[in-house]
Amino acid sequence: MNKIKLQRDIPELASVDVCVIGGGPAGTAAAVAVRRCGRSVILMERTAQLGGMATTGSVAIWMSVGTVTGFYKEICQDLELSDFLGRDWTTIPMFVPLFNPFRLRHYLNRKLEDAGATVHFHMEFVAAMKEGGTLTHVVVMTREGLRAVRARQFIDCTGNASVAIDAGVPTRSGRDEDGATQPMTLMFMMQDTGRTITPFLPKGCPGYDRVEDLPQGRRLYWEDKATGTLLVNMTRVRGNGAKIEDASRCERESLAQVFGVVHFLQRNGFPTYVLAHVAAQTGIRETNQIVGRFTLSQEDLAVARRFPDVATQNNYEIDIHNPTGKGGCDERKVGLYDIPLRCLVPMSGTDNLLVAGRCLSASHVAMSSVRVMPVCFGMGQAAGVAAALAVEHGVGHVGDIDISVFHGRLRKQGVEFYGL
Repeated sequence: MNKIKLQRDIPELASVDVCVIGGGPAGTAAAVAVRRCGRSVILMERTAQLGGMATTGSVAIWMSVGTVTGFYKEICQDLELSDFLGRDWTTIPMFVPLFNPFRLRHYLNRKLEDAGATVHFHMEFVAAMKEGGTLTHVVVMTREGLRAVRARQFIDCTGNASVAIDAGVPTRSGRDEDGATQPMTLMFMMQDTGRTITPFLPKGCPGYDRVEDLPQGRRLYWEDKATGTLLVNMTRVRGNGAKIEDASRCERESLAQVFGVVHFLQRNGFPTYVLAHVAAQTGIRETNQIVGRFTLSQEDLAVARRFPDVATQNNYEIDIHNPTGKGGCDERKVGLYDIPLRCLVPMSGTDNLLVAGRCLSASHVAMSSVRVMPVCFGMGQAAGVAAALAVEHGVGHVGDIDISVFHGRLRKQGVEFYGL
């Protein structure tokens, strides 16, 4: 690959205590947590909305994680969520709420504004700037060109470990044997019109006649009878969403699959439903994991391991969508286990960077359980508190904060730890 050298003078947009890159569940929770610790924060999001896969990806359902606590609990309370089985939000562990992604988008805007966080949209991460082992700035592309943000602590919530990789943090990707990652899915919604629809399959879209022919080899959707809405998770495209070619191909293939699945559902159980909404981008389950101070393993999940530096807890099942892209999932129940703060702290590369979200330090199997959005809220809140404490106490390495103080601050923000 040919290379060119770019040398530019870049204006400094802001200087803050903590800079959060990525406004998905992890990033929004992190920014709020920083502000509640009394520190300044800027949150930069590459799209036009906060919420990540919950909004941009239209994954409008949250999986059961065994605990409903902290920032995630606030959202459930404020939006008065009840799940599709009619359970109350306080029921543990099976709380699986459907929600309106458009209402959530507005809610998160207000939540960040009320917290006093600075939020900027349409900012794409470009580069990490370091002096020795310390990050000083991140460079982002904005509507006004390149800008730099200075901070004392940084939190990478990009999902792909983009900041960490550019800062020199070692990463791994996918299965140990071949690096294959879980396939991607484009979510969509259908609406009941109350009248029979004539099914139509656009040219170039795959047709499906049997369940086993479907991309996932199964029917997977959630029906809200009160609104006549069907949330559908039935597309599947093989590839790594952090790769240029894979990501581009996936957007085309998954959209074609959407029309094929709609055509199938209209002929098999939903004759009055039409396609009402397609997510703005395909959902990505797995790309890059940092090499952290600790790597969460399948064994840790199997024995429901506890850790003294617990950051959040989870019991969502091991849920590995077949990396080959073929139908089927590897699903195994687990007990309530801890995710330690060390999984969010890079082993090397930089001393003032944390990650939160699905790019944490975890094995391919363990990550399949950790990756769901309620857990990302928990990781983000923990990372925000940790970064704020590092600033407050002048800690040289963010991973060396006082854990007892860390837990105390999380509890002050409404986080409960079971068994601690």
